[in-house]
Amino acid sequence: MIDQLETLEIETGADPTWSVVWLHGLGADGHDFKPIVPEFDLPEAVRFIFPHAPIRPVTINGSYPMRAWYDIFSLERGGLEDEAGIRASASQVENLVQSEVDRGIPVSQLVLAGFSQGGAIALHVGLRYSQSIAGIIALSTYLPLPKTLTMEKTSGTERLPIFMGHGTEDVTIPEFYGAQSRDQLQSEGYKVDWHTYPTGHSVCEEEILHINGWLRTCQGASY
Repeated sequence: MIDQLETLEIETGADPTWSVVWLHGLGADGHDFKPIVPEFDLPEAVRFIFPHAPIRPVTINGSYPMRAWYDIFSLERGGLEDEAGIRASASQVENLVQSEVDRGIPVSQLVLAGFSQGGAIALHVGLRYSQSIAGIIALSTYLPLPKTLTMEKTSGTERLPIFMGHGTEDVTIPEFYGAQSRDQLQSEGYKVDWHTYPTGHSVCEEEILHINGWLRTCQGASY
């Protein structure tokens, strides 16, 4: 039995036809990105879902318990990853996706989005989900468990739209790590809409504007 994640929801209009599941970063919660919803101008009503990650000890923070999608042993990429934690959170997010499908949202009209750790889980789930979702928004993040992607990716996801944004001054997850993940995704056949911004480990106004345009394109509207 997989525990259902607690969530916050905002609907941009009556009877939404799209859903965006937006995952927060380490130590934050579902409230973190709620304030950006009014900044979007989308032609179709969207249900934004902001789940809270489970509380767990995080090694790099002295094993202090906090909301985290998985444990982090080191900020250096290429080392040991918490595969069990990543896959457990991925299963919980997949349950959220299925819940939206059960509520009448076609999987082809559902976007997975996330910042930092949340972006890593969004990539992990979106590339491996049993059906092709509408797209992935991955901000200030990287591809987790990169060595397993070739064998585990869902057939046909190479056509999946992927938006990746990263701050050039990010010292928590340096731009180089995001670019490495972009390069691997491209080598796997994915077309990545890659953007960089003169900011740190955060999301800036220009980035929100670009995400709005990207979502509008997903919905078939003009940028």
